[in-house]
Amino acid sequence: MKAVAIVDTSIFCNVLDIPHLNSERTQVIQHLKDLLEADTNLLLPMAAVYETGNHIAHLSDGGNRRRFAEVFITEVQKAIQGEAPWQVMQLPNMEEVGEWLSNFPESAMRGAGMGDLSIIKEWEKMIRIAPNCHIFIWSLDRDLQGYDHMP
Repeated sequence: MKAVAIVDTSIFCNVLDIPHLNSERTQVIQHLKDLLEADTNLLLPMAAVYETGNHIAHLSDGGNRRRFAEVFITEVQKAIQGEAPWQVMQLPNMEEVGEWLSNFPESAMRGAGMGDLSIIKEWEKMIRIAPNCHIFIWSLDRDLQGYDHMP
């Protein structure tokens, strides 16, 4: 059965080896290898791109900010060009954003921000698009770990 993993910010930061956000890097890299060997499609949501960029911008060391900003740009560009292990997901349309906004108060009450909500909504969308695939959110964040659709 084909599998699709939606890559969360926590995973992307570990892969990029962002200081202070890379404590699980060894396990993440091994799991990435396992997923690639299993021919899992990896999708990088725009929320993970934005959030990772924000984490890099807040690094305390200016040299690290520059270095990791350049690594980040290279990796996201590779993904856009089809040269990375994952693809960048499309931006949402206005109807989708409206739905996300209407769901945000409940999400906020559970402590989940717009980034997490948008990743969950992308997961739900992928299930509608490919209901016969195993679709899951690959995350180290407890709030996102339970999202796993098995047909």
